[in-house]
Amino acid sequence: MGGGNDEREQTLNQILTEMDGFEGNTGVIVVAATNRADVLDGALLRPGRFDRRVEVGLPDVRGREQILAVHAKNKKLADELTLADVARRTAGMSGADLENLMNESAILTARRNKTATTMDEINDATDRIIAGLEGRALSDNASKRLIAHHEAGHALVGTLLPYHDPVNKVTLVPRGQAKGLTWFTPSEDQSLVSANSLKARIAGALGGRAAERVVFGESQVTTGAGGDLQQVERIARAMVTQLGMSDVGCMALDDGGMMGPNYSEEVAAKVDAAIRELSDDGYKTALDIMTDYRACLDRLADELVETETLSGDRLRELVAEYTPVPPKLAAV
Repeated sequence: MGGGNDEREQTLNQILTEMDGFEGNTGVIVVAATNRADVLDGALLRPGRFDRRVEVGLPDVRGREQILAVHAKNKKLADELTLADVARRTAGMSGADLENLMNESAILTARRNKTATTMDEINDATDRIIAGLEGRALSDNASKRLIAHHEAGHALVGTLLPYHDPVNKVTLVPRGQAKGLTWFTPSEDQSLVSANSLKARIAGALGGRAAERVVFGESQVTTGAGGDLQQVERIARAMVTQLGMSDVGCMALDDGGMMGPNYSEEVAAKVDAAIRELSDDGYKTALDIMTDYRACLDRLADELVETETLSGDRLRELVAEYTPVPPKLAAV
């Protein structure tokens, strides 16, 4: 489509031509890298050419610390800042992302006329890389309070559910298209995620919509949950069609390819019902938490309106002041 296939064939022919020019006694080793191994031609992968494949995944926390050490050699870091802390803050980042992070942090350090990079610059650079440029804070008090309750709903559900990733920060400062953001940072690298964790993420994503409904009423819910609903649909659909985590059965019905689903209409109806059930259960969990912790929700929103940003530690301090009501999370 659009000439891409011709370009790929030209590249393949060129590589094969260059490799055929090597003689057996030259001792030349050809190393190549790609992030689309699925489209490589079999002529490249046969023995005698690229006959060994090495999968390079995202680095773990130790790998990120070592990568950061390479990119921090020519940068002045504050004494209280350790690369281990930065590595824990940057779960899921690749080596290129970490290089970009250190460069952005150095730029922020220079703009703020500081002599060394602190954790503040690291956090701000991380937010900028993930969510985009920082916008102007809202001046409309009504909109600001609504967004505060929305973000407080996300944070409250994420803090109370036992299988959810811990909250790192909640902010009303706009970034990109988002009017406010709630950051969740895993306590450790997660190569395996349980069904309960995925259900908790669904409930957490619906916490903002649940807070709007409980505080402002069903007729006053806003479009702010649009992205949250898309996230819920992606998680729930993967659980049903790819991970076998529903009543539909332990079957991989969808490989995520471009050809679309390859199952019958009867199975499709079961898939839709299972996705709906996961979404409804998560929404009910979020609504129950908003109702039981309404006073805590209002307290979080008030402080957000005043300070515009809450750290995860401050958030947990506020939640701990209220009598715990164990939230209900449906098990698989």
